[in-house]
Amino acid sequence: MDSIRRIQDIFKESIDLKMKSQELLAPSIVRAAELMTACLLSERKILSCGNGGSAAESQRFSGQMLNRFEVERPGLPAISLTTDTSALTSIANDYQYADIFSKQVRAFGQAGDILLAISTSGESHNIIHAIDASHERQMHVIALTGREGGQIADLIQEQDIEIRVPSWSSARIHETHTIIINCICDLIDHQLLGIEG
Repeated sequence: MDSIRRIQDIFKESIDLKMKSQELLAPSIVRAAELMTACLLSERKILSCGNGGSAAESQRFSGQMLNRFEVERPGLPAISLTTDTSALTSIANDYQYADIFSKQVRAFGQAGDILLAISTSGESHNIIHAIDASHERQMHVIALTGREGGQIADLIQEQDIEIRVPSWSSARIHETHTIIINCICDLIDHQLLGIEG
């Protein structure tokens, strides 16, 4: 297969998965945005976490909340738990890597806050521990996953939301998580600011 054809196939796979996902996941994305909007209107905050590419998505989400998405508005309280290298490395060194997010959730999280937990496999131990800590703190969890949801799917409670991308490809799942986060940010802005259309 030549390189041009390979690129075309990757684009097609990505587009096909996004079309399948929008049909399957739109109601869950709407529920997630409504839950986040209610959280923010209650003067609560959103914590987010992930590993690797999911850490980048966590940071992108918090940046779009703190700064802006596509329209001007006041900053919204969102913290990515992936950014403080001193905290991450001290927790990993003194305890274990699986605790890097859960210890931060226990320190920052309050009842009514939300944890946005991102894992393509649903098997990340540090994300699993963060979800457990969130439940201890009476927080809601919105989990972005893929594949079969992994262990994270088993932790989702009635008040939580799992948005599971129907794919086994980490790259395609990441791409779809990106557009899901964009949809959530768009809906939050529209709901908070009363924007029509």
